[in-house]
Amino acid sequence: MKYLLDVNALVALGFTHHEFHERVAAWIKAVRFPELATCSITELGFVRVLAQAPSYGLTVAQARTYLLRLKKTDALAFTFISDDHDVSHLPTWVKSPKQTTDGHLSELARANQAMLATLDERIPGAYLIP
Repeated sequence: MKYLLDVNALVALGFTHHEFHERVAAWIKAVRFPELATCSITELGFVRVLAQAPSYGLTVAQARTYLLRLKKTDALAFTFISDDHDVSHLPTWVKSPKQTTDGHLSELARANQAMLATLDERIPGAYLIP
């Protein structure tokens, strides 16, 4: 199974000081290092979150370096999913502006034989990382 990590799961995995880092790392070990995926939205979200949060104290360049190192980790198998979905792919369960990115990522994962992996229990059909 291939898992497209949403932004919160990717940040938790890639930043060891994140409150859910151990949770995501433990899941990856328990599943015996599954194939993981990113896309433009999740990678840009990773950089934005780490560079924008004052508590992390990182620059855009530093956040980018963290992500590039994570993707090159020997123990992890990352792929990149190109995003060719426009708004017509947005699922019907999306009703509020806060759901748009989740819906988009969910459909992008599905179209690429992957599952959206998240820490957010409110995303229909996504895999909730235990």
